[in-house]
Amino acid sequence: MNKIGLFQSLKTDTWVKPFLTKYKNVLALALFLGFLTFFCGGALMFNSGFLISRSASIPENILLVYIPIVLTRAFGIGRPVFRYLERLTSHSWVLRMTSNLRLKLYNVVEKDAIFFKQAHRTGDILGLLAEDINHIQNLYLRTIFPTVIAWILYIFLIIGLGYFSVWFALVMLLLLGIVVFVLPLWSVVINGARQEKQKQMKNHLYTTLTDNVLGVSDWVFSQRGTEYVEAHKVLETELRQVDEKIKAFDRRRDFLLQGIFGVIAVALLVWASGRFPGVYGGLANWIAAFVLCVFPLIDAFAPLPAAAQETNVYKDSIDRFNALPDEQMGESGTVVDKPDGPIELTVSDLHFHYPSGKEVLHGFDLTIGAHQKLAILGRSGSGKSTFASLLRGDLVPTKGTILINGQSVADFGDSISDVIGVINQSPYLFHTTILNNLRIGNEAASEAEVWQVLAQVGLKEMVSALPEGLATMVDEAGLRFSGGERHRLALARILLKDTPIILLDEPTVGLDPITEQGVLETFFNVLNNKTIIWITHHLQGISMMDRVIFIEDGQLAMSGTPAQLAAENAHFQQLLAIDQGRM
Repeated sequence: MNKIGLFQSLKTDTWVKPFLTKYKNVLALALFLGFLTFFCGGALMFNSGFLISRSASIPENILLVYIPIVLTRAFGIGRPVFRYLERLTSHSWVLRMTSNLRLKLYNVVEKDAIFFKQAHRTGDILGLLAEDINHIQNLYLRTIFPTVIAWILYIFLIIGLGYFSVWFALVMLLLLGIVVFVLPLWSVVINGARQEKQKQMKNHLYTTLTDNVLGVSDWVFSQRGTEYVEAHKVLETELRQVDEKIKAFDRRRDFLLQGIFGVIAVALLVWASGRFPGVYGGLANWIAAFVLCVFPLIDAFAPLPAAAQETNVYKDSIDRFNALPDEQMGESGTVVDKPDGPIELTVSDLHFHYPSGKEVLHGFDLTIGAHQKLAILGRSGSGKSTFASLLRGDLVPTKGTILINGQSVADFGDSISDVIGVINQSPYLFHTTILNNLRIGNEAASEAEVWQVLAQVGLKEMVSALPEGLATMVDEAGLRFSGGERHRLALARILLKDTPIILLDEPTVGLDPITEQGVLETFFNVLNNKTIIWITHHLQGISMMDRVIFIEDGQLAMSGTPAQLAAENAHFQQLLAIDQGRM
């Protein structure tokens, strides 16, 4: 039943099955080399058994053993060579597949990162990466390849024995059939469910451990660290108990498996003794040949029960992958170019809610003209950051539209970064030179252009004073610079990019008031010819804005110029008083 479930999952699979056809030639070669490996192993022992028996009977002519000697050498060399080639081919095939799986998984997670984060915790993502991809890899290396190769050998051996004796071929059909079919089915029924439970428990450990490590400060501050450790020990104990049950069953099954191979060897010995009696040219020499060839074939059939019982786990992994969103690299068809001329941003009847969550934004209209300076105010959780994500096209409205010069934001795809530049609370600087950090916005920018934007943001003298100037290495995350300097460097990067719209997502949080005022003045003076959308939670520098709006409970609560609102709007007056410390 479980194998049928795996086949059913593969039938509708869009993640793993495509690689069966994409790399079908390499797959066929790997299976053929695997068959040759075990064929050479069995043939080596067959020839060796004949050679030993024939040599012990003192052959009348050396030519009687010359051919077995040559074949023994050939099969002895062929077995490791074919084994190496099979491993090289099969692992190459699997690595191609898993690298494509990881790329596809990244594209899915990256494309819908925000939605994905809402539906999956960090531990779930680690479970996909660490457990599921490894299980998909093992699906081929430990189940599909060994099973198909064993089936080929099984058919080959029965046909070969049938040439000598039909009835004995039927006996071996039954005995080997127990190994090839009965024991794997037994393993699936008994141990397969345990392995699926083991995998689910591991994924649960990934999730809980990751979440608890990320939130370890909460456990410490709430003085519940001991409680967490005890809970984790309980999970590990349950996992160990499942592991022990699996191992105990494996030991009993493997003992039975070796017993069946012993019966097969004895049956071959009895049959060969009757089929090749010691008369007429030393026919008894074939007895050892038939019996010895059994032992290398054990390596082909022994892994089948263990491989079969893991099909539950593979099915679960395939289902988890296929439950992910479809990969769509170009979801809106043709990606539009950066618009020319003045840019107007229009928001119409905007609604948005996260999966399984309440509606964050519900029904407001807004028009942002070219070169307008707009401030967006609102309490924490009012929808400001969600609105910023919608503007960038990172989220798609549940209802309504956001248009740039009449074109949907979603249609811009990755090229939205050519239209809207973002400076957030913690601008990130990479561990490379200042020059490379700034050229991220425009790789073709000359050093003269870089110095020009540094002068605009007030950092030219500071960078010039550094011993290596633009070649100065930036520490990880830019920690050698102050908060204000990091924001100015981020602004210089935006200026090199030359986007018409600049989104400031609370960029001065954490800065002292003097530095904050200086950074804001620099921003608004340098970006005077740009459209600025400034998301903020307080009002310092608000007088430099052309327009102020307030989002409350997902709706547009007030709108106007700073002067109008300060004179006429009681709510805005109260906010000003609080911000200036008068209340």
